[in-house]
Amino acid sequence: MAAYILAQLSVHDAAGFQRYRDAVAPLVTEFGGRYLVRGGATDQKEGELPHARLVVIEFPDRAAAHRFYDSPAYQAILPLRLAAASGSVAVVEGVA
Repeated sequence: MAAYILAQLSVHDAAGFQRYRDAVAPLVTEFGGRYLVRGGATDQKEGELPHARLVVIEFPDRAAAHRFYDSPAYQAILPLRLAAASGSVAVVEGVA
């Protein structure tokens, strides 16, 4: 069953975040993921989103999503994102 990494981010260092984006995209592919949402225009319909940037990455299953996030390669670039943006990240199981 597919699983998704969902991120809501507020970017406060665009140049630093771009370095993270350049580094993370090949890793997503390497671990079997694909971007479904990666920023882009948002039309707010209800409530408030705490962070302006939304990212959704699909993986074949929860194990693959966790392998990506917990991998030494991702952990090596994670400080780039943490320095350039704040927000939240979760792994969510899809529907069967």
